[in-house]
Amino acid sequence: MTAAAHPVRQVALLIETSNAYARGLLAGIRTYVRAHHGWSLYVAEHSRSETDFSWLEGWQGDGLIARVENTETADLVRELGLPTVDLSAARLVPELPGAETDDDDIARIAVEHFAERGVREFAFCGDDRFGWSRVRAERFVHHVAERGGNARVFAMRRSGMRSRDRQALAGWLGALPKPVGVLGCYDIAGQEILEACRLADIPVPDAVAVLGVDNDELIATLTSPSLSSIQPDTTRTGHLAAAMLDRMMAGEVLEPGLRLIPPIRIVARQSSDILSVDDPQVVSALRFVRDRAHHEVVVGDVLRHVGSSRRALDQRFVQELGRTVHAEITRVRMERVADLLSTTDLTLPQVAERLGFRHSEYMGVAFKRVTGRSPGQYRRDVRGTSIPADSHR
Repeated sequence: MTAAAHPVRQVALLIETSNAYARGLLAGIRTYVRAHHGWSLYVAEHSRSETDFSWLEGWQGDGLIARVENTETADLVRELGLPTVDLSAARLVPELPGAETDDDDIARIAVEHFAERGVREFAFCGDDRFGWSRVRAERFVHHVAERGGNARVFAMRRSGMRSRDRQALAGWLGALPKPVGVLGCYDIAGQEILEACRLADIPVPDAVAVLGVDNDELIATLTSPSLSSIQPDTTRTGHLAAAMLDRMMAGEVLEPGLRLIPPIRIVARQSSDILSVDDPQVVSALRFVRDRAHHEVVVGDVLRHVGSSRRALDQRFVQELGRTVHAEITRVRMERVADLLSTTDLTLPQVAERLGFRHSEYMGVAFKRVTGRSPGQYRRDVRGTSIPADSHR
């Protein structure tokens, strides 16, 4: 084949470089391009709300991957008329195919995270400028309602949080029934919630447990206390978007609509480290399990610690948390496995040995039963090295 038979595709990336979520998308696109030669990428540094596209003047392109989050970007995409994949939930150009984080899954696992810690009151802090925030709010309210609850919602100021806005947020947080689990629509919102709690002298996590989204390591670990956050699979999302655009530039017509990618995990830090349980025997058992979860723990150990029969303690656990003692041990132990898989290069036998599993095979089977993924697949997903299939929901 001659070079002319395989022309280099000119692709512009209308994706901001100012936040961790977008940089993850860019990393996924880069992974695809490295494995599929013949692309030339054109990208400029800009923010979420960027509307100056003068850097594209004179550009002769073949395709776009864009976060279409404002009307100016939507107008540009329509004007260029090129094959385009959208990476935004705003759907300002609904005829485009796209890829996006599954916001329903984000909301669901946030509610589960708080409920697992005994929290019975829920609230959401969102930013109405963004379609994905509005979707997360709606789905969060839905999943709380499924549990018989009523989630409160606060909208951050569109112009950005100033001192009076933080005071308003602090007043809203102060009026919430306690203890309460609050989901910030992204990590910046989580940071604002923590700052408002500080202003109002509200203890975190004892009165307000806080969870963000994006797992921006810098923001999450600079806050005080450190911010728990949901880690979306941005690398997989970006990779999928690039694969879709490649097919479109080759002449294939893809269905409009978003292909939804579930988040990877919750990275639990101090801001949601709460045990909001009234039953002192259950609290004692929970602390025992968590303190010893890096070793082999069996139900009998817990029963001896609290001085209870299995049936009686299981009844208390189900009443407070909706699961048995054994299920709680399994959940916490698998959290420890997930943490070592995502933060170390230990082999599976080394992970099993460190956590007191007698066989790595047993640990792997238990981990897949709980998470739906093998330890190896989970590690690849977390580190952004998985090559996803094109799934459409």
